[in-house]
Amino acid sequence: MAVRRDWVLEYDVDDVVRSQSADPAAIRARRPKLIELSQQALDEGRTLIEPSVLTKRIPVERSRHNRITLADGNHLSGPLITEHLGGADEIVVLLCTIGDKLGRQALAKSETNVSYGFALDAVGSAAVHSLNAAACNVIEQEAFSAGLQTSLPLSPGMQGWGVDPGQRELFELIDAEEVGVTLSPTLEMRPLKSLSAIMGVGADIATKGAICDYCALHDTCRHRIA
Repeated sequence: MAVRRDWVLEYDVDDVVRSQSADPAAIRARRPKLIELSQQALDEGRTLIEPSVLTKRIPVERSRHNRITLADGNHLSGPLITEHLGGADEIVVLLCTIGDKLGRQALAKSETNVSYGFALDAVGSAAVHSLNAAACNVIEQEAFSAGLQTSLPLSPGMQGWGVDPGQRELFELIDAEEVGVTLSPTLEMRPLKSLSAIMGVGADIATKGAICDYCALHDTCRHRIA
């Protein structure tokens, strides 16, 4: 396993507004004060983020019947897994977190200013998604440099790989506490602003569709990638 903490994240006030399920252009036209509030939260939130990414590479032993067996004896199961990782030579497990400082501050601020607390929470969402994208990009670039391909990043909860068993299987592969993340009995990660994913790496991996195609909200999400 490897842990990296020296991340420079790229996200802005528009990302914070989107994380509040709002359209930045519409909000600028109708509620400019919300933009100001989100910017204030962004400025404070950046000082509270402690990004960490844990990665682990595991060779694939075989793939059959909606199940991938790994060289360490563990396995991953589900139609999404074999569809995208069936041709992988190895998988890379990623666990991204921004720590819990921002979450605690958002909760505290919500007691006196609900809107500001909500905006701070949205900063955390924007930050952890930026962190996940940056980490996946590193894996993709490393694979490209070696003449290999990568799959889409797959996360528990996507269609074809449920939170249960997906989250249980993923956490069996790593020591999540190395980056301060724990998994509750209800399969909720703590800190909440954490993301887990798996990518396949190999010489003959066909990327199928986009992440949004496999999201449980793909029919209703306003931010879906076309």
